[in-house]
Amino acid sequence: MSSSGIFKPPPVTNEPVKDYASGSPERAELEKRLVEMKSQQLDIPCIIGGEEIRTGEIFDALMPHDKNHVLAEVHKGGGDEVEKAIGAAADAWEDWHRVPWEERAAVFLCAAELLAGPWRSTLVAATMLNQSKTAHQAEIDAACEVIDFWRFNVQFMLRIYEEQPVSSPGVWNRMEYRPLEGFVFAISPFNFTAIGANLSTSPALMGDTVVWKPASTAAVSAYWTMKLLEEAGLPPGVINLVFGSGAQIGDPVLASEHLAGIHFTGSTEVFHSIWKTVGQNIDRYRDYPRIVGETGGKDFIVAHPSADVDAVAAAILRGSFEYQGQKCSAASRVYAPSNLWPKLRERLVEEVGTIKMGDVTDFSNFMGAVIDGGSFARQREAIEHAKANDAEVLVGGGTDDSEGFFVEPTVIQTRDPRDRLMQEEFFGPIVTTYVYPENEWEQTLELVDETAPYGLTGAIFSQDRAAIDEAEPRGRTTRRGRCGISSGGSARGRSRRRSSRRRTTGTRSWTETEPQRPRHRGRRARGGGDCRRGAHPRDQAQRLHPGRQRPPGHRLLRARPRRRHRRPTRPRHARLRGRDARDLAGSVPQRPEPARERGRAGHRLVGIDGRRRLPGRPDP
Repeated sequence: MSSSGIFKPPPVTNEPVKDYASGSPERAELEKRLVEMKSQQLDIPCIIGGEEIRTGEIFDALMPHDKNHVLAEVHKGGGDEVEKAIGAAADAWEDWHRVPWEERAAVFLCAAELLAGPWRSTLVAATMLNQSKTAHQAEIDAACEVIDFWRFNVQFMLRIYEEQPVSSPGVWNRMEYRPLEGFVFAISPFNFTAIGANLSTSPALMGDTVVWKPASTAAVSAYWTMKLLEEAGLPPGVINLVFGSGAQIGDPVLASEHLAGIHFTGSTEVFHSIWKTVGQNIDRYRDYPRIVGETGGKDFIVAHPSADVDAVAAAILRGSFEYQGQKCSAASRVYAPSNLWPKLRERLVEEVGTIKMGDVTDFSNFMGAVIDGGSFARQREAIEHAKANDAEVLVGGGTDDSEGFFVEPTVIQTRDPRDRLMQEEFFGPIVTTYVYPENEWEQTLELVDETAPYGLTGAIFSQDRAAIDEAEPRGRTTRRGRCGISSGGSARGRSRRRSSRRRTTGTRSWTETEPQRPRHRGRRARGGGDCRRGAHPRDQAQRLHPGRQRPPGHRLLRARPRRRHRRPTRPRHARLRGRDARDLAGSVPQRPEPARERGRAGHRLVGIDGRRRLPGRPDP
């Protein structure tokens, strides 16, 4: 039902982060909720069409830092549950896609308000216990980022709806953004509660219905997210929560003819498999499924010989070891120059030794455990590989799974820049460094791009503007999605530049891009080479030796002449034939003028008496 009114949602800003300081009200509330959740064991069903379905086939949801503590018994779904979920999504679609946008938005804005208030401690505590996140990491994920997604997505929806076509005179062109005809399959990972909340709700906000399969190791936080959405008024069947393994849930979903879209975050291998299956099944689908996904990355940090050691060390420590390195943006390979390495190495060894690891309910710990036994075995194997090959474990390297899946923060130095430690993603608290000769900056930038087949984020540290200018264009084309360039010694002086993801990094549902520069129309466009200022080989040679002073009259020291733009020989935009004044005399038929009017153009007028008359004067 349409409403009479043009509605504007409330202004939105980022949700403030709570620090859970000792003695604060939020700290006391969170500690109370942690005790309650640890003392009870949940029975978590699948939620399909608003009904709780218990299959009897269960798996345990554990605390990674205390692997013997069972938080919940989770009922696994299978082919029958998938068919029910698809049917429930189809039934809900009939009503949901007709609901006005403001009514759909109200559900998720209400959910954001509930999470910012009485539900905050519940979702933060569930994320801490089930995914072994510290209070700070759980706060910025399960509270702040989820709230921001649900609020900002409403604004993004309106931006899409406001994109309307231009109308010609006498015509009103309108664009209607219809929901997909079918269901969207949302697949979320374990490491961020916010990703699961966003992958499942953003299609629903646009009028789609969803079958959501979260990671089994994040079942508790996914369950509480679903209960929060129900509390906010989400109609039954709009989002259907089904637990289970990838094959048990994914195979029947991908075989359904009603599949309309896939919203994915996870490993590169799984995404390749999904895309390949969709391609093989393309003849059976009723529509072309839209596929949106983000995959992994071998993220890098590159330090220039002029970089600030303290800034680089802080970036390595936080970028590699926060949440045990289990972030898609976590740094896992470092390229350090030989002149800075002795001091940087000493700093890393000293600081890593102070990192506290243990139970995340102890608010003094900086790290928890890795997510499960599979991840623990992968980290241990990588450390053993380093010890057995031409690499050195500088600090860390210890593993212990007697109580939980604990892996010490580990820094490795390799002498082979193409070692598997520099190429493969291990998704844990391990960072590998390679020391390059300080005079091989340009070659190192090429090495960063060629070593790993994909990337997601990268960071470059330098206090030399010429080096930054050289690295910046490479940052746009290297195999990564987002690159931060630091031109100062601290975060306060940092200059960040972002670009859209490329190659096999996948794409994100909240893709950040920078505006494209206008295409060059000068000598470069005619095949005459790059005529940008500073792109000449002599300038590149100068950058390799920044200590040399440029001679007087150097092209980088000369003032750039002001360019005069030629007047275009034809209009920029094609004009409609017959609509322009220049076309009136030729292409548009003219009304014949009456004889009286033609006379005014020079014809002689003769009266009834045969004498000439002036135009416009009547006969006597």
